[in-house]
Amino acid sequence: MVVRGSVYGMVLTDRDRAILDFERSWWSEPGREELAIRERFDLSTTRYYEILNELLEAPEALEYDPLVIRRLRRLRDRRRRARFEGRSVSEPRQ
Repeated sequence: MVVRGSVYGMVLTDRDRAILDFERSWWSEPGREELAIRERFDLSTTRYYEILNELLEAPEALEYDPLVIRRLRRLRDRRRRARFEGRSVSEPRQ
């Protein structure tokens, strides 16, 4: 988990880096993402996504893996926009 409150900002833990590494390539592994999250991190999917959303705001996470963080931010923003506009993510914008 991201450690807050230090003078230098946030520090990525080994688990934080492992989560970012997993997000880079989970789709290439066999099985469902939820099962892989539980087996690999011993976390519920809810807690996993809470941690991941914290990481999306951490400058250290952006520095560690800018492509993954930017991709996940775009997906998150697209979902938020779709919810705000009252449509599904897969529906085209009008």
